[in-house]
Amino acid sequence: FPSWVSNAGSIQPSILTAMLHTLKDLFNAMTAAAHSPKPEAREHAVQLATSVLLVEVMRADPEIHPAERTILATALRHQFALTDPELNQLVAQAEHTAQSAYDYHRFTTSINEHFSHAHKVNMIEAMWQVAYADGHLDPQEEAVIRQVADLIYLDHPEFIRAKLAVVQTA
Repeated sequence: FPSWVSNAGSIQPSILTAMLHTLKDLFNAMTAAAHSPKPEAREHAVQLATSVLLVEVMRADPEIHPAERTILATALRHQFALTDPELNQLVAQAEHTAQSAYDYHRFTTSINEHFSHAHKVNMIEAMWQVAYADGHLDPQEEAVIRQVADLIYLDHPEFIRAKLAVVQTA
């Protein structure tokens, strides 16, 4: 047996405690980065969260249409006043992050902490714009938007008003 395993085959308590402290330190470090007091870090976290949620709408449709990418870029540029290189880097990071995301909680938490109610409505409208960019609404796109709207505490009438605002201007 390795030195850290007892003769009975279990991990020695002191080693187990050290391992748990190491894991706790790792999780604390990851959480601290997300709640960094630096304004630049907070701004980037909000930008990434918004971008990932918009990318998720785009990914919900089996076929990603170029118009969806254009609307996504326009929405992000409008919301955050990004330069082209900043926008390209943010979208690439969002696409990479979206591929490994297993839920929307960490993204919607950032939105809830930093967006006003009006900004949340604008983001849902941007999600609808991405969904309708290719000329049709896939049911999975609508499901993503509904789930995000719930997680950022927009009620159903606001969800529908945002949808209608986009449909009427399309």
